[in-house]
Amino acid sequence: MNRSVIISCAVTGSGNTTGISPFVPVTPKQIADDALAAHAAGAAVVHIHVRHPETGAPSRDVALYREVVERIRLASSSVILNLTTGIGARFSPDETDPNRNSAPGMALPEDRISHVLELKPEICSLDVATMNFGGHAFVNTPDHIARIAQAVRSASVRPELEVFDLGHIALAKSLYAKGLFVDPPYFQLCLGVPWGAPATTESMLAMRAMLPANANWSAFGVAAQHFPTVAMAVVNGGHVRVGLEDNLYMAKGVLAEGNAPMVARAVRIVREIGADIASPAEARKILGLG
Repeated sequence: MNRSVIISCAVTGSGNTTGISPFVPVTPKQIADDALAAHAAGAAVVHIHVRHPETGAPSRDVALYREVVERIRLASSSVILNLTTGIGARFSPDETDPNRNSAPGMALPEDRISHVLELKPEICSLDVATMNFGGHAFVNTPDHIARIAQAVRSASVRPELEVFDLGHIALAKSLYAKGLFVDPPYFQLCLGVPWGAPATTESMLAMRAMLPANANWSAFGVAAQHFPTVAMAVVNGGHVRVGLEDNLYMAKGVLAEGNAPMVARAVRIVREIGADIASPAEARKILGLG
């Protein structure tokens, strides 16, 4: 195959997973340590959320992000940091007043990126999606997406465009045509998330066919399709993402004991197919960072 594949690791996410697996990192030290272990196992990029240390609930606390980032940067000058901007888009209509949000979670774009503007990672996620997301709605309006895109571009942070269905790619391409994203754009195909595109070969190929010709892309599949999606992405020319944000298990009923074992399995899959593992330096060159 003669190409290098970037492995990203989504270290903890914001889902209600801490009650299912004791291996999901919660505190800044745990998150940083697990990110570094994933990097040592072969991940060039680590995708970071933070959680309230006492409850495990998702957080946008800049101090928590700062501690995680400082710990990682102190230990490694090579790993590529990717901070989320996804927290702040959840909407669940109140039963008595549908104009009210019954689940706290909506925030202005400027509040969703304050940690990115302060800490300046090389990459941040940018959800180009309004959709049903499990039992609630995930709301990202074109105006909010544009405001985030403009702000992070001014800070020289590359957005990783999270797309969960074909319409999201169409919107991202429209924004790209208006000059909001630098070349080459970087897409993450998010597969198997209820209720987005399923984690199938057909979905992946349809989404890949819609991407701009010069785009870089990566993909992940959730739950049981986690590792099969690694293989599908490599075979079809993409990069890959694994991690406890997207899947808790190495096999049916067998919890992953941290992110490093998941990255190590992804490394084996990539190499068995005949590709190489991109180092952080190679990943920077591929993505046009720096």
